[in-house]
Amino acid sequence: MSTAEPVSPPDILSADYLADPYPLQRVLRDEHPVLFHEATQSYLISRFEDVAGAFKSPAFSSRNYEWQLEPLHGRTILQMEGTEHSRHRALLNPFFRGKGLEKFMPVIMDNAVGLINGIVQRAGDDLMAEIAPRGRTDLVADFTTWFPINVMVDMLGLPKSDHDRFHRWYESIMASLNNLVGDPEVTAAAEATKAELRDYMMPIIEERRTGDGEDLLSRLCRAEVDGHQMSDEEIKAFVSLLLVAGGETTDKAVASMVRNLIDNPEQLEAVRKDRSLVNNAIAETLRHSGPVHMIMRQTEQDVELHGTTVPSGSTCIMMLSSANRDERQFADPEKFDIFRDDLDVAKAFSGAANHVQFILGRHFCVGSLLAQTEMTIALNLVLDNMENLRYPDGFTSREDGLYSRGIPELLVEFDPVPAA
Repeated sequence: MSTAEPVSPPDILSADYLADPYPLQRVLRDEHPVLFHEATQSYLISRFEDVAGAFKSPAFSSRNYEWQLEPLHGRTILQMEGTEHSRHRALLNPFFRGKGLEKFMPVIMDNAVGLINGIVQRAGDDLMAEIAPRGRTDLVADFTTWFPINVMVDMLGLPKSDHDRFHRWYESIMASLNNLVGDPEVTAAAEATKAELRDYMMPIIEERRTGDGEDLLSRLCRAEVDGHQMSDEEIKAFVSLLLVAGGETTDKAVASMVRNLIDNPEQLEAVRKDRSLVNNAIAETLRHSGPVHMIMRQTEQDVELHGTTVPSGSTCIMMLSSANRDERQFADPEKFDIFRDDLDVAKAFSGAANHVQFILGRHFCVGSLLAQTEMTIALNLVLDNMENLRYPDGFTSREDGLYSRGIPELLVEFDPVPAA
């Protein structure tokens, strides 16, 4: 009597995984839910219950950021624990929730309208000149990579003339985070970016300590909890972190959301006709194709999972995208479905979410509501200004990336909506 041979563990650095990670993530979940990965010297944790549990457990910390992110950004809230983390969270929360976030709504809308209108205007010019019978653009190059960065620069009260500079810094930091092969030129560019950003920000932070501005940076400089303020270095590090956490993730999420809807035209039309479904489209995108695929944690004690002992001090790669497609948590998880009843849309942007794209527990994403706001405005503007949205003939969307993953190019054709 023969028995099935065990399935070999997939390599997350292999060409097959980089091309299409989702089938191999299922192999990990089913056959190797806790796996030591030799090349990264890390334990891969791939099931929803284990990932969600780790985020809520004191047995796992974010000390790994000391070597992973601090060299790029400086010390940020991501690597803080205990009282230090609680104090900084209390300093930041007012600016990213409730009335604090509402103050920045005009900035968000102005940026989105300006970029989308530019796309539509160019498409209109093409029609008028009879160069092309339909509007056409690359939504990634013309909109999604610029929108969240411009919003952040404006929220911080920095000059619009510096949008290009921040976009360049953003691209440099992201290249470094994804520099798995250790390209020295990429590393050198990131080090130069860190120095340039520090030289740029420090005089501005010093000036705004004593000012009365209402922009995010001025208010952060004056904010105080229990007699404590953020230091100049901490504010500078937070600004650097915003370029990634507030830029790259929203950039990729908006592009994936539009791609998902184009790939499911009946759902696209449902959202177009009923805008109350926008949150469904956002939440399902975060679950199905969220931009952050992996995030690291470190064990603070020996942890037993599925018969494997993960020693104290180990680096663990929490596979968010795998957890969010775990069939133990979601029915038919590979399917994009804004009408699924096993995703709690009402709680999808809170610490009570039943997906893990925003993390859970004490390090739940402080900018989740800002991301929801930006994605809502972006999708509504696309739907309001672009009818009959589709791919050009011969174009196929594709994803790339490992720790973060998105669509590098999203060519679309559309019928521009005439101005009212």
